[in-house]
Amino acid sequence: MNVRRRLIPAALASALGLGALTACSSDSAASGNTDKFDVVASFYPMAFLAEQIGGDHANVTSLTEPGQEPHDLEISTQQRAQLEEADAALYLKGLQPAVDEAVGQTGIKTKIDAATLTHLEDHGTGGHTHEGEEGHAEEGHSEEEEHGRDPHVWLDPVKYAEIAQGVGKAFEKADPDHAADYKKNTEALVTKLKGLDGDFENGLKTTKSKVFFTNHAAFGYLAERYGLTQEAISGVDPDSEPSGARVRELQQEAKADGVTTVFYETLVSDKTAKTLARDANLKTDVLDPIEGITDKSRGDDYFQVMEANLKALQKALGAK
Repeated sequence: MNVRRRLIPAALASALGLGALTACSSDSAASGNTDKFDVVASFYPMAFLAEQIGGDHANVTSLTEPGQEPHDLEISTQQRAQLEEADAALYLKGLQPAVDEAVGQTGIKTKIDAATLTHLEDHGTGGHTHEGEEGHAEEGHSEEEEHGRDPHVWLDPVKYAEIAQGVGKAFEKADPDHAADYKKNTEALVTKLKGLDGDFENGLKTTKSKVFFTNHAAFGYLAERYGLTQEAISGVDPDSEPSGARVRELQQEAKADGVTTVFYETLVSDKTAKTLARDANLKTDVLDPIEGITDKSRGDDYFQVMEANLKALQKALGAK
């Protein structure tokens, strides 16, 4: 599944502690038994929250390497030991079954499931079920996705802010000596997320089209938040080929709804998106689910990549 333009001035982001994950590491040797609040995060969006909220008091490590497809993660013996030594685990239940199992089996005191801090919904492929998708859902995808609960909540700044507030409270409880700083950092992060929400709302308010095509159904929360319609080519499986019937359906919809662009992602092959784009005479561009930051990402952190996503959507939808 499945990833530089700035709306937030760099100086301001730095002052608020919203820069890149400078203290976040995937090296298990850097985690556990430090003199800081040791947090193991499941993948980038969770690690980013932990780093921004934990600030100087937290030592954050990620179980998912940069560029690794999160769903494919298998937990090593070393990573299980890393979890046991940590003060807290931050994860999103239903996205990475291997992480869910590992966290459940550890004796770690503070287990923070982001899925309990906001409401998960069923978005599917944008309200439609397409030929062949039922089989794809059974091939290596999480229980939450198979049963319709969309885990991609971090792509909605409002829901991501709700999760941030819950994480902040959990940090305050687990490490009360630094509760005041966690509270302050959380408030700063939520303020920036509200600003990002405003940028998306204003930037997508008036567009020629409200429909966008994606490689897979990762942007349901974002679409719902800003009055758009997501149409996924291949449902939950980004590596599957669309059927001929599905391609013809999307070709017709592209003409009817003024769709100009098929979006693909950086962590998976762009073959499917480019096949449709070629057959339907459409353009292609990147819309990043932000499941990891790599040298192919259009930015160095969550905010920068989300801003790049906004610009890509504005261009594709004909924002006025």
